Amino acid sequence: MVAPALLAYSFSSYSESFDTSPQYGTTQNAAQFGYNWVMQNVLPQQTGLKVNGVVYQYTTIKETDDNLLVHVQNENARGPGYIFRSTDDWSGLPGNTINRVVPVNSIDISYWGEGSIETEGVGSVTDAEVYYSYQYTPCEDPQSDSRCPGYIDYTAVITEESLQLENSEQYIQNELDRKANLKAQKDEEERAAREKVKKDAAEDVKENLEELLGSINTDLLNTQSKVIHDALMATNSLPQTYFAVLKGGQYNDAVVLKDTKLPDAKKGAKVGLAQQVLHEEMVQSQWD
Repeated sequence: MVAPALLAYSFSSYSESFDTSPQYGTTQNAAQFGYNWVMQNVLPQQTGLKVNGVVYQYTTIKETDDNLLVHVQNENARGPGYIFRSTDDWSGLPGNTINRVVPVNSIDISYWGEGSIETEGVGSVTDAEVYYSYQYTPCEDPQSDSRCPGYIDYTAVITEESLQLENSEQYIQNELDRKANLKAQKDEEERAAREKVKKDAAEDVKENLEELLGSINTDLLNTQSKVIHDALMATNSLPQTYFAVLKGGQYNDAVVLKDTKLPDAKKGAKVGLAQQVLHEEMVQSQWD
């Protein structure tokens, strides 16, 4: 889904009037604020820019017999040493002004480190000017300018992609909500169905119980009536004397025994003594 958006935005900002041919130029004086300078403040920060040459001039102040070396130089930003260094030997020469053009072999901007003018010996430099000539091709990197062919507006692409993602997430959320609602509705219907089954079952049990109790009560009443009827009928077969009432009264005992002391039985005493002796012998035998 993102690829069409990328294609749509790739050429949206391209203007046919934009010049994409190689561009040439010369910087302002790099030494105008001092004899040390930062190249990011001097060269245009164009992708693929190449430096073709260095133009400089300055005036030396010195005595003729004094030795003096003047270095116009740039450090190598991608390694040790210098990417450019031009040395003028003023030894044995009077002070004077020099103008020089030093060509370089189209060195990429990424190599150009800090620039400076440095002296060795006796003397000084004044009124220095340093210029860099350069060239670059606009749109060598399509992303260097929004007017370049093939330029991609990533902000717009990200916005479009974010919108699509947001819509996708919203769609997913809506679908999840819909399924959750359906499940909740189904669960509610199943719960209501279970409640109805329980209610119907309870009603059936109640009705069956009422019928059972009704039949039991009827049977009990019928059985009780029959028992009473049978009991009444049974009384008809009893003799009439069964219903006669006996006269009450008190009947005294005919024989009364008087209390007296009975003598001990000698035979019983002997038996008891013999049993006692036997018991003691059995106990003693256990101890022995």
